[in-house]
Amino acid sequence: MNHLSRLLSILTILKSKRIITGNELAKKFGVSLRTIYRDIKKLEESGVPILTIEGRGYSIMDGYSVSPIMFDEMEVNALITAEQLIASTNDESLIQHFEQTLQKIKSVFKSSLQSQGELLNSKMAVFKNPFKEAKSSSLSYIQMAVINFRVTELAYQALEQKVSHRAIEPLAIYSYDEKWIVIGWCRLRQDYRSFRLDRIQHFKVLEETFEDRKFELGKYFVACDEMRNKEKQM
Repeated sequence: MNHLSRLLSILTILKSKRIITGNELAKKFGVSLRTIYRDIKKLEESGVPILTIEGRGYSIMDGYSVSPIMFDEMEVNALITAEQLIASTNDESLIQHFEQTLQKIKSVFKSSLQSQGELLNSKMAVFKNPFKEAKSSSLSYIQMAVINFRVTELAYQALEQKVSHRAIEPLAIYSYDEKWIVIGWCRLRQDYRSFRLDRIQHFKVLEETFEDRKFELGKYFVACDEMRNKEKQM
């Protein structure tokens, strides 16, 4: 469960009028007690009136309700456009997670906006180059590894080469020519390397974390002006 989903779940539990302890929440979501303390603080900072009951746990102030999320027509149109663009991408994990997210968002649309969104969806199309197939299913997981500084193991096969096994520190992701690419510090080569996600045969995000290398994608591209030519040869 990601951070946002956990915050919404905690809010739902508190709204049910239950008093619940931090330890109970930590056990329920499989996180540390310190993480729950941070989540409670985040909810408080966003305006949720959480009550801390000494010796008993957390509750929420009587009468508190969450205002429904309101969207206008252009915001709905933007979401429908994003839906079609992501549906045409080549990464199955991104498609799956976006569909789940959009389903939750659509549940709060007014009926009139739902109808307009369906109409726009029927009148839009995004076409892909049929000669470029770069299927992958790891993007969502690599993204999580990037933001959580998690070492990732790869079984990687570059063009016309044998499969190599790498442990990388994933630092950034970009898309070029309908391909998703992760830049990471390769522990095998002791240098920065780029890996096309569609060439990853197997991957595993480890529990092991790494120190933030303060990597900046823009500066990396400036320093590597031959990057595009190299990627075309991968």
